[in-house]
Amino acid sequence: MTRHPLRLAVLEAERMLAAAGVDSPRVDAELLAAHVLGVDRSRLPLIPLVDPPVVEALHQLVRKRVKRIPLQHLTGWAHLGGLDLDVGPGVFIPRPETELVLVWCLSKVDKTPLVVDLCTGSGALALALAHHLPGATVHAVERDPAALAWARRNADARHEAGDTPIVLHAGDVTAPDVLSDLDGTVDLVVCNPPYVPEGTPVQPEVADHDPHAAVFGGDDGLDVIRPVVALAARLLKPGGHVAIEHDDTHGEAVPALLSARRVLTDVEDHKDLTGRPRFATARRA
Repeated sequence: MTRHPLRLAVLEAERMLAAAGVDSPRVDAELLAAHVLGVDRSRLPLIPLVDPPVVEALHQLVRKRVKRIPLQHLTGWAHLGGLDLDVGPGVFIPRPETELVLVWCLSKVDKTPLVVDLCTGSGALALALAHHLPGATVHAVERDPAALAWARRNADARHEAGDTPIVLHAGDVTAPDVLSDLDGTVDLVVCNPPYVPEGTPVQPEVADHDPHAAVFGGDDGLDVIRPVVALAARLLKPGGHVAIEHDDTHGEAVPALLSARRVLTDVEDHKDLTGRPRFATARRA
């Protein structure tokens, strides 16, 4: 059996992905190759030659990616905060920008905070916070049964890996009585809600594969954020903090919603690595 240079197989994969309009063709080609080989991406240069079935397996995955099936659906995982989390159809895929929210949150709490993650989806933020804060008590809320199943799967895996268990709630963050037993006791509220204004053009990976209700937040994108601001004001104890991720068109709207609550102060908006407005924060007075 003639072996083939892995470098050439990856270059061909990159060419196919670029032709299909995939944003990061080189990165995706390398991640898919690493997935097929069962190694970390950084180890690819150490594998000069591969057998033909490896090349065929890679190109089978590339052909699916060309159809704009999300990379994470093909590999089965997404990365956030040092964790690899199971994802697939029926749950929103965590985005790299959310790392910035996580870093901010970790800078604002002590070692044993009470944390609430609203719209938890796959459980990514809640589990990353529990991983980095072993002494924390973390509650996570999700209304969608499919997403909640992914969150439970990830929570079980992280518990088995030794992380502090999180408390998962099947609930709607827009309901007036959600988590009412925690009123005035929470150190940190974090939320990555559906926030894209309805009708906004999005990439095929999002339009066809992320759950619609996890992406779009009504005509102005604020249908979930408005009640979340009210909920955060109710949950937080004095000195507690809130961070809400938002659309890049919300750099003024979400800080204004936070500022409208008299109990919230130190309102600030934060940009992502591309300089776009990405998340807003406040402190309970």
